Amino acid sequence: MVKIPKKMEAAVLQLPSKKRYQENFDKLLELLKIHQDKQIIVAPEVYLTAYDYEHLTTAAKFSAKALKILKQEVDDQIVVLTLILEEGDEFVNQAVVIHKHKVVHRQDKVKLFKLGDEDIYLAAGKKKKIKPFEIEGVKYALLICFELRFKELWQQIEGADVVFIPARWGLPRKGHLDILSRALAVMNQCYVLLSNSSDADMASSSAIISPNGDVITDDTQEVIEGTVDFREIKKIRRYIVMD
Repeated sequence: MVKIPKKMEAAVLQLPSKKRYQENFDKLLELLKIHQDKQIIVAPEVYLTAYDYEHLTTAAKFSAKALKILKQEVDDQIVVLTLILEEGDEFVNQAVVIHKHKVVHRQDKVKLFKLGDEDIYLAAGKKKKIKPFEIEGVKYALLICFELRFKELWQQIEGADVVFIPARWGLPRKGHLDILSRALAVMNQCYVLLSNSSDADMASSSAIISPNGDVITDDTQEVIEGTVDFREIKKIRRYIVMD
């Protein structure tokens, strides 16, 4: 039987995507080394390449190469990010969860954001793939950016202890991101680890949110640090029973 830890240290990144892919990747590798003490690290949605629709093939090739390197580098940490990847003759925005040199979970973005033309350039994933998954006894789930708005997807991830949200959420709807991410943590009685882009037109708002709705956030920082306390999850689920 796997023993669930009492606590896990986490970091959610809040970074702008530069035009040079390699510059973004170098920054990510640098932060992984600096924060080796963190057991979980989440990066913003498509951080390495952004939505570079004019060069999707190049973006996908770079992302595939970066993923190979990340699998070599990532050992005990859990690292979460999304990548533009090529599958057959289509492109997808795929979330990957890397742990102990393996991709332990993959999930293509299902709800594509039409205001950003995602539906024109990318293929949607399968809705049934959005569900909790386990790593060493802890139950995780993942929603990618716009998917946070859909109540049926909240139902599909019920019971998760930690929900990852890599996002590229626009500044005009910053308030929506703050409200929805906090509400998800309270409703699901879980931790929400939100990593959003800090590009000039993006909302930042990266946060570590507790099951009680307490928020650690700072729009001026590149990295938001906090603790996932599994005793807090257990306590609130016993105190407020949601049967």
